[in-house]
Amino acid sequence: MHHIIPVMEERDLFNEKDEIVPAIIYCPKCRTSMEYPIRWRRRTKKASIPPGANEQDRARFAKARNYRIRLDDKLRCKNPRCGKTIEITTLQTVVFD
Repeated sequence: MHHIIPVMEERDLFNEKDEIVPAIIYCPKCRTSMEYPIRWRRRTKKASIPPGANEQDRARFAKARNYRIRLDDKLRCKNPRCGKTIEITTLQTVVFD
């Protein structure tokens, strides 16, 4: 009989917190740059590895780094004469701290 050892998910190795970081975004339609609040999810490495970790999990934990994931892909232009949807292409989707 084979025993399957569950592999920890990445979320088990990190603490998660949502935050808002302002960024200057350019609207190609009305050609204006304005500051917009961009939503991010910050993942910080836990202080110690959770119990029940196997060798593979320990190796992943040792290599783990803090990072942020951008949650917003699109936003609406703040210019009242425009209001078009802007696709965020100037910001990375994942940023390592």
